[in-house]
Parts: sequence; structure tokens; C-alpha cells
Amino acid sequence: MDKRKHGFRGSIPLLILEICVLLIAIGVMYVVVTMTGEVNHKDIDEENIRINEEIVRKKTTDVKQSEKKEEEKKKGYRNIALFGVDARDGELGRGTRSDTIMIASINQDTQEIKLISVFRDTYLNLGNDSYNKCNTAYAQGGPEQAINMLNMNMDLDITDYVTIGFSGLIDAVNALGGVEIEVTDSEISHLNNYQLCMAEELGVDYIPVEQSGRQLLNGMQATAYCRIRYTKGDDFRRAERQREVLRAMMDKAGGASVGTLTDMVNAVLPQVETSLDVNEILSVLGSVAGYQMTESDGFPFEGGRAGANVGSKGSCVIPVDLEENVRQLHQILYPEERYSPSSRIRQIDEEIKAQTNEYLQ
Repeated sequence: MDKRKHGFRGSIPLLILEICVLLIAIGVMYVVVTMTGEVNHKDIDEENIRINEEIVRKKTTDVKQSEKKEEEKKKGYRNIALFGVDARDGELGRGTRSDTIMIASINQDTQEIKLISVFRDTYLNLGNDSYNKCNTAYAQGGPEQAINMLNMNMDLDITDYVTIGFSGLIDAVNALGGVEIEVTDSEISHLNNYQLCMAEELGVDYIPVEQSGRQLLNGMQATAYCRIRYTKGDDFRRAERQREVLRAMMDKAGGASVGTLTDMVNAVLPQVETSLDVNEILSVLGSVAGYQMTESDGFPFEGGRAGANVGSKGSCVIPVDLEENVRQLHQILYPEERYSPSSRIRQIDEEIKAQTNEYLQ
């Protein structure tokens, strides 16, 4: 067996983030409420959060007078930023780069949850009119600047966040009794290499995966599977693997006992920092039993992104047409909305092209 080490970093925070959304989706409200004391609550100054007023006004005028009364009855959408940081020292704020950036869009009327991963190396406005890999925003200004980065580049209205530190995924999957995943021949060696690396760093044993096919993976195996990026598809295929594990966890959790779900929550919530308090969590959840994840994807979208080395900023994911990417994002999140990119998006798009076109030749 090839015992190359790949480093115990990478995609783990993404799955921990997705577990938090999973907790919402499977409806363990009372567990969340009773354990909120273990979550690090941190208020953010909403006066520092930038929301594109052009979009706010457009949404208001798009509602016809005859529709306003019905519209007022709707709860609408709740968008929450999800950040994953590799913080083994427990530090979850400014100064730490976010390995994972996600948008959880919750339709509180249809009880649908949509997850959009924003690739951490995407070349964007950092929320302060400087341009770099988008995960730099969190390091520079913590969750507030990272939220501004998302709002500015995507015409969004996010005001809340959840940040997750490094830890918990292995125990969470084990608490569920493992998950069923289809493993291919090309993935086996990489999966076991990652297991070896993690086992050595954690000082534990691991069980190698010895054959391909659909099988039950334990926490170590599932985590290693999520980290694979050396087969066809690279990082983008890795994101697909992470979504596969999430769906497998949702399927398993659907029939799990209260004790099993409590064990899973125990593995995750101590690593959480969030602007949400108990009342806000309850207002988001509502009738949680019916919530389900209906769609997930990665931004920039396939066909609208390219890779390039942008000088000293290194290897970046370039949104080759930011306007079209944002238009597609809004079509996914708000299918009923009559949307066109704001003038701010057009300005950012032009600046990205001006700074990156020479590297895409």
C-alpha cells in the first residue's frame, strides 16, 4: 500500500458544516435547544453588513399590488452563511482562513433547504474592493467581512452565520452506525492513504477498505472518502463525494433513535460559533419535521469557471462570467424571482476580467 501522506486538512470542515444543516433537516429541535449552551454565540454588528439596496428595492417593486396581501403571509427565505475553519486551537474568528464557505438557503414556506458551496479559491471581491481568493475575506475580517464578500459578489442578503471548527465528523458518522457509499476501484488506494495519515496523527487504528462496490463505511473511512481529490474531477469531484456522504447521513438519520441523534449532536455543537440564538433557531426551524435538502451545487458553476495561476495569488478558480454565474445562483435559490444582476455585480465582473484575462490565455 502506498503510504504517502496528504495532510490532515482539506474537506473535513465542509462535512461538519453539512452535518449542522443535516441537524436542521432531520428535525431534532429539542436537542439543539437543550444543548445551545455549548454553542459559542457571538453577535455581529449588522450595521457593518452590506446588502445591495438595489436588489432590495427590486424585490419590493416586483411584487404586484394585488399580490402584496398574499406575499405578506409568507415567511420567505432565510439565508445563512456557513464557514468551516481548520482551527485545532479552538480559534474560530478573524485570522483563520475558511477552508469551507457555503450558503444554506432555507425556504421557510416550502421547508426546502438548498446548499451552495463557494469554492474557497474563487477569485472575487473580498468585500472591501480588493480581489483575491475568497477565503481570504474571513482571515482579514472574520465572519462579518466574509458575509459582505458573499453579499457583494452574489447579490445576497445574508446577515447570519455559523462557523465550525475542525473536529467531530468521524464521531458523528460512527454515532450513526456508519453510512453506505459506492466506492470505485480508483478510489480505494487514496481512501486508505488518507485513513493511514489520519490514524497516525490521531493515534488510532483504522480498517482498510479492500474492495469496491456499495458498502458500509465507518467514520474514519467516510471522512477519508470525502477528502479524495486525486481521481478524475479533482476538487470538484471531491465536493460531489461530500454531498454523497451528506445524503447517506440524512438517509441513515431518518430512521435513527433519539439517543443516536443526540450522540451525533454531541460530536458537532461544541465546535460551533454562530450569530444565531435559541429564538432565532426556532424561528428558522418552524415545523422542522418536513424539512429536506432539495438541491446542492458549487459556485462558480460548471461551464462558468476556469482555473488559472493569477500571479502572486496562486492557483485560483475564475468565474469567467460572474453575471451569468450569479443569475444561475438566483435561479436555483429563488426560482420564482424575476432577477437580473445589479450594477454592482456588473462592475465586479468587469474588474475580475480585467485582472485575470491575461492569465486565462
